[in-house]
Amino acid sequence: MFFAASKVFWLMVQPTSLVLLLVLAGIGLLIGRRRRLAVTVLGLGALVQFLVGFTSLGYVLIQPLENRFSVPATPPERVGAIIMLGGATMARPSTARQVSELNQAGDRLTTTLWLAQTYPQARIVLSGGGGFLMGETESEAETMRRFLRSFGVSEERLLLEGESRNTAENASFTRDMLESVEGDILLVTSAFHMPRSVGIYREQGIDVIAWPTDYRSAGDQGFGIDIANPNQNLETATVAIREWVGLVAYHWTGRSTALLPAP
Repeated sequence: MFFAASKVFWLMVQPTSLVLLLVLAGIGLLIGRRRRLAVTVLGLGALVQFLVGFTSLGYVLIQPLENRFSVPATPPERVGAIIMLGGATMARPSTARQVSELNQAGDRLTTTLWLAQTYPQARIVLSGGGGFLMGETESEAETMRRFLRSFGVSEERLLLEGESRNTAENASFTRDMLESVEGDILLVTSAFHMPRSVGIYREQGIDVIAWPTDYRSAGDQGFGIDIANPNQNLETATVAIREWVGLVAYHWTGRSTALLPAP
């Protein structure tokens, strides 16, 4: 229920959907001859589009999340497992073509590959299901397995969890896989996603060492006009807003004790 509700809710409130709804509402008000209110609603839609597409708002929002956890200054010596959370591949082309197409979060996979080579005795837990309301693709765990196998990572090291559809299920479905692990457990995911992920794993009683990757911001950018790449601005703002909404929702529903988990 939580998974379906979260998908539908985000479909309605993400920036592009919100702008569309405001435009449709404005048109409806114009048809109903409520011109002054229509102008206000359409202006609000234009303002939202301007903020997410032509300013640095997204980077300002995402920086506190990315700066929350850092890669360990002193790498651990004894690593028993490396957990990689899904979200780094493109499900439909990967499934249809039986390849491993990476999206903008592909650093999750390349970082995991580097860690797998750095800690050759560590087990690698690949956690990620389809992530869609309808299960029309292979699990992301399978796509990630294909990627790592193509670089020579042995099958014996891989533990696949291909049923989870969100971060809460990532943690709960991998908990039993980690019971026999001896040594530190590394958690690999995007830097903006790390606070929520660490909070959820802590709630499951799993002590992890954060290994963030896939940074989207410089870390110290201020708010201002940014017209160089509106599409990238929009994507960054969308990711940041979704993550903040996710933090609030997970805390509110008891999936994470802390609103913004810290190291």
